[in-house]
Amino acid sequence: MPSDIFLIRHAAAIDETVTLRDPHRHLTAEGRAQARALGDRLRWHDCEPTHIWSSPLVRAIQTAELVALALNSTTTVESVPALGPDGHPREVAAALGTLPPDALVMVFGHEPALAMLGGILVGDPELGAIAKAEALRIHNGRVRWRFAWNSEAPTPG
Repeated sequence: MPSDIFLIRHAAAIDETVTLRDPHRHLTAEGRAQARALGDRLRWHDCEPTHIWSSPLVRAIQTAELVALALNSTTTVESVPALGPDGHPREVAAALGTLPPDALVMVFGHEPALAMLGGILVGDPELGAIAKAEALRIHNGRVRWRFAWNSEAPTPG
């Protein structure tokens, strides 16, 4: 299991409509700004990802790409179906378990699955929801900190 895992919920997206279904919802202008700001903040928190995993939904992929760009990361964003609405957090936890301990993985997804994944990884099913454009860092199986794109300081875990 990697010693450092970042769980990140996608930024603000447009609402679903009759013609634009949920999987195709994209980030709003505010959401794009949130993702870039979150990436800027993560640059100051030892975040140089070796792996970037994302839900296949448009808003999560866009968030991952904008955060990676703000980090100046050359790591490719990988679409992971198990992070989508039909996936299961236990599948993601099992996949994370196949990575080397020195990997630093950024995982982009949706609620409530991200909080469930975090609960599995830290052994606390009451971890709490992850807000839009919020990052939660798990270091050696414990929550080290969490912050949203606009918060002043990280909240220690």
